[in-house]
Amino acid sequence: MAQQTRLNLPITGMTCVNCAANLTRAVKKLPGVDDINVNFASEQAAVTLDSQEVSLNALVDSIHDAGFGVAEGSVTIPVTGMTCANCAMNIERALKKKVPGVLDANVNFAAEQATVSYVPSITGVDEMIIAIEDAGYGAVRPDDADGEDAELKARNSEIREQTRKFLVGVLFAAPLFVLSMGRDFGFLGPWGHGTWVNWMFLALATPVQFYTGWDYYVGGFKSLKNGSANMDVLVAMGSSVAYFYSVAVLLYPFLGQHVYFETSAVIITLIKLGKMLESRTKGRTGGAIRKLMGLRPKTATIFVDGKEADVPLAAVKVGNVVLVRPGERIPVDGEVVDGESSVDESMLTGEPIPVDKGPGDKVIGGSVNGEGLLKFEASKVGKDTALAQIIRLVQEAQGSKAPIQATADRVAAMFVPGVIGIAIFTFILWWVLEGAFVPAMIRMVAVLVIACPCALGLATPTAIMAGTGKGAEKGVLFKTSEALEMAARLDTLVLDKTGTLTVGRPSVVDVATASGFEGVENDLLKIAASVEKGSEHPLGRAMVEEAENRGIKLLKTTSFKATRGHGVTSRIEGEGLVHVGKPAWFRDLGMVISSDLQEEILALEDQGKTLMVVAVDDRPTGIIGLSDTLKPESAEVVAELHDEHLKVVMLTGDNARAARVIADKAGIDEVAADVLPDEKEGKIQEFQSQGKKVGMVGDGINDAPALARADVGLAIGTGTDVAIETGDIILQSGNLKGVPRAIRISRATMAAIRQNLFWAFIYNIILIPIAAGVLYPFESLPGFMRQLHPILAAFAMAMSSITVVSNSLRLYRKKIA
Repeated sequence: MAQQTRLNLPITGMTCVNCAANLTRAVKKLPGVDDINVNFASEQAAVTLDSQEVSLNALVDSIHDAGFGVAEGSVTIPVTGMTCANCAMNIERALKKKVPGVLDANVNFAAEQATVSYVPSITGVDEMIIAIEDAGYGAVRPDDADGEDAELKARNSEIREQTRKFLVGVLFAAPLFVLSMGRDFGFLGPWGHGTWVNWMFLALATPVQFYTGWDYYVGGFKSLKNGSANMDVLVAMGSSVAYFYSVAVLLYPFLGQHVYFETSAVIITLIKLGKMLESRTKGRTGGAIRKLMGLRPKTATIFVDGKEADVPLAAVKVGNVVLVRPGERIPVDGEVVDGESSVDESMLTGEPIPVDKGPGDKVIGGSVNGEGLLKFEASKVGKDTALAQIIRLVQEAQGSKAPIQATADRVAAMFVPGVIGIAIFTFILWWVLEGAFVPAMIRMVAVLVIACPCALGLATPTAIMAGTGKGAEKGVLFKTSEALEMAARLDTLVLDKTGTLTVGRPSVVDVATASGFEGVENDLLKIAASVEKGSEHPLGRAMVEEAENRGIKLLKTTSFKATRGHGVTSRIEGEGLVHVGKPAWFRDLGMVISSDLQEEILALEDQGKTLMVVAVDDRPTGIIGLSDTLKPESAEVVAELHDEHLKVVMLTGDNARAARVIADKAGIDEVAADVLPDEKEGKIQEFQSQGKKVGMVGDGINDAPALARADVGLAIGTGTDVAIETGDIILQSGNLKGVPRAIRISRATMAAIRQNLFWAFIYNIILIPIAAGVLYPFESLPGFMRQLHPILAAFAMAMSSITVVSNSLRLYRKKIA
């Protein structure tokens, strides 16, 4: 039986968007791999596979075979309790089989150590220690072990390697460039034109070509072997043409007099500089996830046999009582059992005001305790905590592809072959027109070097990473990049009334009896509350709560039945069959509401109250008026949505007159009233049929079908409600202010993407023809524009992708209320 598993792997060695396409093709060939989504900007591959058919090691091997790597961590764990060599084998088996993400494990019985290589995005040291302990042995957590830092260390190691190669390039290319330019401008005198100088240039250029630039040869070869071409192919071709032509001139002087070793060396060095800076800049776009991961403390204090014990975070179990001292981070989710304090949840919900906590209140792992001492019972640990789910959602959103990226991907797929074709055509054209080999070659090299598929590949994903990261900081969780894109295009926002615009805790404010009813208000409330005690509806609970507050003893009922969207019925001994529900329901049932009750209903509806009619044995005997309070921020939020040019609609099951009163208080444009729960989805479809892009805001439970039907569903969460199944965007704080915040973030992100794509396309559309010599006939232009030197082309290429990434990073600095 297939066992579907989703793995997020940190990838190393990608240099452009074509690398992502090559890796996708290579991994998809593996039997058992169902899907793979490679994100060049975040350098992550999200792989869905059948874990029984393909192993992690096989997956990693296929990635290596394609010319890329996986950021791996390695840790040495001291082990206790081994008595023989078989113990070492048992531990190796436990680590390899029971800990997903472990690539290899070697246990040294003599040294009493386990050396484990693993993928840090999948597992960590704490999981390994638990596996060792479950196997019957002891393990000591190394002081320097930090699974979350392992990927970062691997990334930094890669950047250090690139930096080292760049510095070697500078060491040889700088003197080569200075000497070459000095000779060209006559500063070196006669000695500078000796043959030995060209041999010196060769000596300086060769380490750059085959050490600093070796990655481009390897990457280009593997790309071509996989049936495609990437940026490495362009750089390798462009630099090689200049280098090997110069070697040929050196060996066969009749081919020409000028060598271009400085061109090949400076091209490689400048592009290496660009990739190094790009890697550093790209790393900053993933800062949001690293910040979230940093919220998890390494250890927790729990009570074991009544005594305090510091244990690794992964050792905390559901049901453990956890102690949190003032200023400490709360390690896992739970419910306070003792103590009072204020807790800072701003990093998770985006709300800066600390929240008071006491017995019975929920706490979220990753939040910071204030000045009090708290004891709480752990309810969610490990991957089930709100923080872990937030990290997973952000990672999945950043790993997904926005629809707008499809165009860039299609262009990028054809880009490199197209550029090679343009370069060859440029060479042939100018050789034919001028009959000179060298100028034609220079223009061909300039075309190869200036073309930049990287800017195209980075335009969308870097902005998506920054946008989703900014959202996470502000308590707005985008489940997919598609939701982020679609939210920017919304023109209509539908808000459910109860629990979204209002507090969601209605209370009884009026009780009126019909003439002829034998009893007082409390008697009517007793009958209604007795029937409603079997209901889960907020209005029913409000009636029961009011009866209890008045000290009314409820009656026994039988034959309870709820009619969805209308009301409830039940039989009360001594009273008969009782109906409690909306006024319209009684008309549908053929019951006649007396004129005095009807007048009372109209008067209370004009005040914006929700009315429930009570009927005994098919005779309406009274009404109960309930009122729900608008959330303090509702009117302000609606005004902000209007500022964003959005039409706001309130959706409610209330009658039109009562609903209009609430809508007017909130400043809402349009009201859809008398809408039954099953009709909400149809109402969304109605707006969509008018050509509207519709967002629906609800609690994610009662509004599930409508949220799913909307172009974008925004579900109101409350801190720990990250796992709301329905809803494309989750508003963590439970505050309506998250709605305009989500809209602003999505619009700012899409603006950045459009700017990035514009720059990436315009850059290539303008500079490739200039590099090809299209401006050469215009003698009035500066020489560097008429004949773009390959060195300038390399500099422009290096800067283009950095410009795109830097523009995406502006989203982090953008102030979004």
